[in-house]
Amino acid sequence: MVTIKEIAQKAGVSPATVSRVLNYDKKLSVSLDTKQKIFEVAEQLNYTKHKQKTKSQTIVRLVQWYNKQEELEDLYYLSIRLGIEKKAEEKGVHLVKEKINDLTDDSEVHPTIAVGKFDQKQINLLKKHADTLLLVDSDGNTFGQDALMIDFRQSISLVIDHFIREGHEKIGILSGVEYTKESQYPIEDPRLTTFKEQMTALKIYQEKYHVKGAFTVAGGYEAMKHYLSEQDDLPTALFASSDALAIGAIRAIKEAGLLIPEDISLIGFNDLSVSKYVSPALSTVRCYTGWMGELAVTMILEMLQEDAPSARKTTIETELVLRDSSLIRK
Repeated sequence: MVTIKEIAQKAGVSPATVSRVLNYDKKLSVSLDTKQKIFEVAEQLNYTKHKQKTKSQTIVRLVQWYNKQEELEDLYYLSIRLGIEKKAEEKGVHLVKEKINDLTDDSEVHPTIAVGKFDQKQINLLKKHADTLLLVDSDGNTFGQDALMIDFRQSISLVIDHFIREGHEKIGILSGVEYTKESQYPIEDPRLTTFKEQMTALKIYQEKYHVKGAFTVAGGYEAMKHYLSEQDDLPTALFASSDALAIGAIRAIKEAGLLIPEDISLIGFNDLSVSKYVSPALSTVRCYTGWMGELAVTMILEMLQEDAPSARKTTIETELVLRDSSLIRK
């Protein structure tokens, strides 16, 4: 495990500053650029594969739906971006970063990697400006596009199976709420959908143990704080749809005087670098987001060399990483 001291040395700040930033200390006053540097260094040091660079003249457009501030609130997309940048550098690919509403309108139509959630209007706009399009973290098959996604079904099975093995019967979920950028169309949380399906099949799903909040630390905190103030019958085990949500929930649970994992066992989703440094250390589903970004570059280059008869969806399996926030019951 990379230490806070190592992160501090590379970021050029004090270990105390790193610790407070990684724990989302609301009282800390540092610039957005400093926060971004610390989070990027933490991600990079926790993902250190090195491969030889190759030469290429390929230009690939990268379109992201998150801005700098939003990336720092949910590091999932920051990690994917860093993976894309790393592989592009190794392959000698020239990466052109553009915003969805500011795509270059010229005679050249570049292959495009679009990271995030996009509605039909935005997909049509991307297709207009891209001869080859790969959607990352979005089910592109709905739009007839190639897609690269996490295997949510396998991921949720890992969480539910673990909770059941540990003797939990009151299992809840803190799901995420988000919307497409322009049309503000609500986006269904695939973790929630899969969780409901699997729990219902096992005949143990209870709607009263469902909490929902924005995909941020603040969103998880506010949602959990409100839920704990309103409910007496609480879940003994809680799955959060992102580490950001889980970190916010940890703060709210502690403020309510409850213990983690003794009162509520908690598992997040993503295994971002910060998950190791919060207290208690967060059990989580490890998504190989850095490698996912690398794979996106590999895929777009392969797509340029083939004439596929139909769109394809590639899913990436995950791993359950158990730390102090989940309780092994005897």
